[in-house]
Amino acid sequence: MNKDQVKGKAKDIAGKVQQEVGELVGSSEQQAKGLAKQSEGKLQKGVGDAKETIKDAIDRGNR
Repeated sequence: MNKDQVKGKAKDIAGKVQQEVGELVGSSEQQAKGLAKQSEGKLQKGVGDAKETIKDAIDRGNR
């Protein structure tokens, strides 16, 4: 697991919390910010996943 995967997952979770809080208090702005943060987190985690896949492929090729 690399830093992009960890940071991306954390951002996704934080976004979910922000979205839920926005729903609870009736703030569409907070809901939207939460959804945006979730998207950023999923994208960052995807980048981390891709890096990990490439690293694993390189490691297998060097054996």
